[in-house]
Amino acid sequence: MNIVDALDARRGTTCFVGAGGKKTTMATLAGRLDRAVVTATVRIPIFDGWVENVVVTETPRTAIDEASAWPLGVVPTQERPDRYRGYDPETVADLADIDHPILVKADGARMREFKAPSDREPQLPTSASTVVPIASAHVVGEPLTDDIVHRVDEVTAITGLARGDEIRPQDVAAVLAHEQGGLKDVPANATAVPLLNMVDDAGLETSARAVAEAIHDQADVSRVVLAEMRSDDPLVAVV
Repeated sequence: MNIVDALDARRGTTCFVGAGGKKTTMATLAGRLDRAVVTATVRIPIFDGWVENVVVTETPRTAIDEASAWPLGVVPTQERPDRYRGYDPETVADLADIDHPILVKADGARMREFKAPSDREPQLPTSASTVVPIASAHVVGEPLTDDIVHRVDEVTAITGLARGDEIRPQDVAAVLAHEQGGLKDVPANATAVPLLNMVDDAGLETSARAVAEAIHDQADVSRVVLAEMRSDDPLVAVV
């Protein structure tokens, strides 16, 4: 199995939520897919460097139909020099019948490695066929602080941890497997595939496998993917 098939991203609309490598994961998949479309329902940093072309347009379907270079990025506007704004989820849902794999950034994390969503997140289109909740394996053993965690209060509400407490494998699993965490608002017909990213040594793989086993204890998911998206061969394991 390769990383594309492990994340069930070869067709349909694949949405990425959480923290710890959404953009890197999207770039990795976009480079391995045939004629991928990259977009967002939230703000997204400039990503021109890992797609062949970005079209700023209010009519993404037209841009996709007319494209000749892939992967293609489509966004509605450039909000600042360093970021684009995303489409509303309904606009992305309207692209579901297009015969291209669509990769969607569906929440933000402010460069942190672990998060739980706010009451306004995620921004998932109803057409999502796969939702990938992400966390970095590096957070296991680290303190629950704003330095590495986005929305600490939401994480404490799910896990029972206090600020400064050590993050354990079961805490990462609790967030990724929770209906107010990584599985929040996943459409009924979508497949959820939790991802532990940044698994770049044997110790981190051990931690990530412990997270994966705890996820299986708490949620009905078919598999949990362990990966190092910066590697030439990103897939570490499927649990």
